[in-house]
Amino acid sequence: MSGARKRVIVAGTAFGRIYLQALARAHERYELVGILSRGNAYSQACADHYGVPLFETVEQVPNTVDIACVVVRSGATGGAGSELAQQLLRRGIHVLQEHPVHHREIAACMQAARQGQAAYAVNTLYPNILAIRRFLAVAAYLREQQGLAYIDAACNSQVAYPLLDILGRLAGGLRPWAFAAPAAGVGAQPFTRLNASFNGVPISLRVQNQVHPQDPDNHSFLLHRLEVGCEGGVLSLCDTHGPVLWNPRLHAPRDATDRLIMAGEGSERLAGPSMVVLDPQIPASYHQVFSELWPDAVSLALDALCDDIDEPARRLRSGLWATEVSMAWREMNSLIGMPALIEPPMPRALPLAELHRRADAVQPPSADPGAQLLGALPL
Repeated sequence: MSGARKRVIVAGTAFGRIYLQALARAHERYELVGILSRGNAYSQACADHYGVPLFETVEQVPNTVDIACVVVRSGATGGAGSELAQQLLRRGIHVLQEHPVHHREIAACMQAARQGQAAYAVNTLYPNILAIRRFLAVAAYLREQQGLAYIDAACNSQVAYPLLDILGRLAGGLRPWAFAAPAAGVGAQPFTRLNASFNGVPISLRVQNQVHPQDPDNHSFLLHRLEVGCEGGVLSLCDTHGPVLWNPRLHAPRDATDRLIMAGEGSERLAGPSMVVLDPQIPASYHQVFSELWPDAVSLALDALCDDIDEPARRLRSGLWATEVSMAWREMNSLIGMPALIEPPMPRALPLAELHRRADAVQPPSADPGAQLLGALPL
């Protein structure tokens, strides 16, 4: 990113709070110069906190603004975020829009961007999370060296849109993509299973297609869980925020009697670790996720938008990728159907100390002196 700090406004103060924190953390590159909202008390409090004006209409936004972060629901989720984005783009203000966005809305925003000679991008957030970026970097190496044998993925339907973005990056592209109808389950199950293929890589998907109508942002069993397999082993992302694990593939040669060589000469590859933690950095709490990891992911999305601003030739490529992600999301949703409505109570937290106590109570077997003789036998 080149030049002076970009002057930025944030439209929306619900999830927009994450964007406000991102700008505060990246203040050397970006300057928050206003908040665009309907003028409710919380938005005014945010504007007062950051010492910036509150704009209640697009017309009030000054022409000196470089970038608008539109963090208002798009038409895909019943909001007017895309219309707002188009108004700003036609004025020549670059726009970063929070997902999900329908592919037709993306096309309309790209047209408005061309009219205003502005850059437009959809932010799927999660591909820029540190643990996912590390997972993608290692997976790219596996793909280059050996190709990917499979991808296994699980998510909640609320974050399925960015999962498809991640899967496309893992596979080295989305096209050609295909989804197979979900397999029939036995009994009531929280996850819907379906098979897919991106760029020739087979994918197994599990989607928790459930939503609490009064509390849609809660009650997910998980956000994202990913696994990719190749000839050399399996790479796993245990959670959206880490850790990243590598399991070398278990393979033992055979001796002249057709027995597996488990020790000694010929078993050198078995002497290495059976599991390696490639990314030990996991957040200390969800407080850290909200205050650091997500804002830092937003700032990376802003950096990418600035690259599009500086290099207009990049803009079509960014728009096409966003369009393909959205189209794949629509096709997947047409198969899994509307989320099942659930109304569970607030989940009860479990004491971490008790989980540790239960695990520590299970001890390995004590050494038996008589086992020394067996230990001397070749494995």
